[in-house]
Amino acid sequence: MKTKKLLLSMGLVATLLFAAGCNQSEPKTNTSETTSSTEKTTESSTKESVDLNALPLPQLSNEVAANEDLVEMVTSKGTIKMKLFPELAPKAVENFMTHAKDGYYDGLTFHRVIKDFMIQGGDPKGDGTGGESIWGKGFETEISNQLYNIRGALSMARAQDPNSNGSQFFIVQNSDDMHDGLLKDDYPQAIINAYKNGGYPSLDGEYTVFGQVIEGMDVVDKIAEVETDASDKPKEAVKIEKINILQEAKES
Repeated sequence: MKTKKLLLSMGLVATLLFAAGCNQSEPKTNTSETTSSTEKTTESSTKESVDLNALPLPQLSNEVAANEDLVEMVTSKGTIKMKLFPELAPKAVENFMTHAKDGYYDGLTFHRVIKDFMIQGGDPKGDGTGGESIWGKGFETEISNQLYNIRGALSMARAQDPNSNGSQFFIVQNSDDMHDGLLKDDYPQAIINAYKNGGYPSLDGEYTVFGQVIEGMDVVDKIAEVETDASDKPKEAVKIEKINILQEAKES
């Protein structure tokens, strides 16, 4: 049953995260297309001759290291604290931090909410088709074998083009046990264990993970519970009121 759930989740990713609601410049409207797992950017990186179990896995600790950023996202449903990983996803973190400091996200909504999947925001247009990076163009997807789409992961939303990251992001909310079918050759055992608490492993290797919620998952869950329309847009706006910078990473 759990294997079936994982297969179903992969279809959900293909039809939802690659749909027009998740990109910013070139919407892919044919939701019948799926993404082949052989195209995953991480396929080679996770199978290199490295001991995955020896790698640091910063998402698994609520402690904020000196080389990590700490932000506080104040929303109309409560506050979410997240730490960011500039050494592992430098462009995504620089982009998010700069936008946050400039007030780019202030007043924007979570325009796309799917319970047991994710909550998505960061689009000034509020419909999934807008937003841009601090460089005025899309930037590349950054994949690390130290970061995964476990429950509470903060990741970049993009179009099918891996170089189309802009301003949109999502927080993984799913709390179902998703560890079945994950291979020890591809995943550290600690991450396999983390997926027992939820997440979306079928996103790994496709989207940049650049942060992790360390406080306020109850707020994420509360947002995921809001009533939405047929386009997964909340019927009552859920706003990002402000993003406060609590700590900036020190250069090592």
